[in-house]
Amino acid sequence: QVQLVESGGGLVQAGGSLRLSCAAVGSTFISFAIGWFRQAPGKEREFVAQISWNGGSTYYADSVKGRFTISRDNAKNTVYLQMNTLKPEDTAVYYCAADQNSGSYYEDEYDYWGQGTQVTVSS
Repeated sequence: QVQLVESGGGLVQAGGSLRLSCAAVGSTFISFAIGWFRQAPGKEREFVAQISWNGGSTYYADSVKGRFTISRDNAKNTVYLQMNTLKPEDTAVYYCAADQNSGSYYEDEYDYWGQGTQVTVSS
């Protein structure tokens, strides 16, 4: 069992930055691929970014490519999502998830989920 806790969300103006963290509590996720997803009001949850277990591979949704960076520090059991040049359309609840396989764009492939953290970008 892997318990994930997200933090770092908040309110920011368009063009600003936030860094989200996803920490494994009481366990390690060193062997897991980690993904970030988001869900805006009235919309389905969507893939944002994913990182392999050792950080060697990363993938991004086209909508965030060049603005967001995913990274991990396995010694700290933490994955980060650095979000720059934020736009109002980035407003959503952001979730991290752990996949004991190689990771995926599809949320059904993930085994464990955090509770989410709210990101609000004002125009």
